[in-house]
Amino acid sequence: MTSQPLAPLDLAFWSIESAEHPMHLGALGVFPADSPTAAAHAADLLAARAPAVPGLRMRIRDRWRPPLAPGSPLSLGALAALGGAAREPDPGFDPLGHVRLHPPAADFQAVAGRLMERPLDRERPPWEAHVVPAEDGASFAVLFKFHHALADGLRALALAAGILDPMDLPEPRPRPEPPRRSPLPAVRDLPGLLRGALSDAGRALDIGAAAALSTLDVRSSPALAAGASGTRRTAGVSLDLDDVHRIRKTVGGTVNDVLIAVVAGALRRWLDERGDGSEGVAPRALIPVSRRRPRTAHPQGNRLSGYLIRLPVGDPDPLSRLGAVRAAMDRNKDAGPARGAGAVALLADHVPALGHRLGGPLVGQAARLWFDILVTSVPLPSLGLRLGGHPLTEVYPYAPLARGHALAVAVSTYRGRVHYGLVADAGAVPDLDLLARALTEEVETLLTACGS
Repeated sequence: MTSQPLAPLDLAFWSIESAEHPMHLGALGVFPADSPTAAAHAADLLAARAPAVPGLRMRIRDRWRPPLAPGSPLSLGALAALGGAAREPDPGFDPLGHVRLHPPAADFQAVAGRLMERPLDRERPPWEAHVVPAEDGASFAVLFKFHHALADGLRALALAAGILDPMDLPEPRPRPEPPRRSPLPAVRDLPGLLRGALSDAGRALDIGAAAALSTLDVRSSPALAAGASGTRRTAGVSLDLDDVHRIRKTVGGTVNDVLIAVVAGALRRWLDERGDGSEGVAPRALIPVSRRRPRTAHPQGNRLSGYLIRLPVGDPDPLSRLGAVRAAMDRNKDAGPARGAGAVALLADHVPALGHRLGGPLVGQAARLWFDILVTSVPLPSLGLRLGGHPLTEVYPYAPLARGHALAVAVSTYRGRVHYGLVADAGAVPDLDLLARALTEEVETLLTACGS
């Protein structure tokens, strides 16, 4: 394994982290236990398998000086790398420092909330696996944590799968070798390169202008904002995927449209129940979009963009809410993930490394101005996952909580079930269980509205 410079977006995630706002992804998996030692055996397996997964041995090291060979002149490329960071093998990698077995617990979500609020150790490979046996001995849970600078959702899945039981996957189809390119552009290529640079600059201006316009006429709710308490609470909701498909087939659109509309309806119920009121509320939801294909999930580096939509929380009609979400998502898809206010992540490529270092704290604080809530989908394989022969029965994804935000929502579909993972600031959202219940109630409301 060799040193790998962090991509600009990875460096941005590394730079905006603070003790109160750790930038790690999470996933809580639940497995049935067939013996009192099942959890301990699972922890032993994870620790034994981790050294064989190269990505899990990579730490992130800051590079405040440009990487220059002795006697080499300082180039523009070296200046651009000033203040960067790189992934490199950890010579002292010890899997026992990353895999931890906890005492039995009655509530997996309560344990996950406490663990999600703890930042990862930045001096070691930034990931952890926490194994928690159930008090009744019937099951155990594994909470995976991966820093966003180490992995996006697809990459985190690939890393976790590397220490679960091997899956019988079909052989990937061979890809044609890309044509060899000269390291320096030929003269005939310069007009095309110039057009590309101008196009990139125009796209950056378009994204910046759209993001600025998105801050106008904001109709959010104070319930979605929070100070930097550094505390976390999590909740999980499991729904029948067949119910979601029944709604989709009746109304049209995609499964993702329905899942986002369910969040909008649940927020309406929650705001009304807690007395905050939902009338006129239309918070801006950031919907991350992966720009890599599943078959290419192994390369390092985040490749993310996003869509920004207004959630129709203030609309009292469930079918109207779903129609509004579908229309907003269709508009974003027509424009593509490289344009619009949701594509701000793409601007990271236009910022030098030192800019991310110096501007990281400001960017983190600006998240509240850009969007009000994150609603992200984390893909999972349709094949069953196992650990020590125990099948994965539930999996709740967790997203990082941006500075100034009270709530983040992640969702995965797995083996005929939809799993919502909610992460909230524990001080701002002490009633997260009410929102979790509202998700289930909203699906029932949509089914009734569809005549199902």
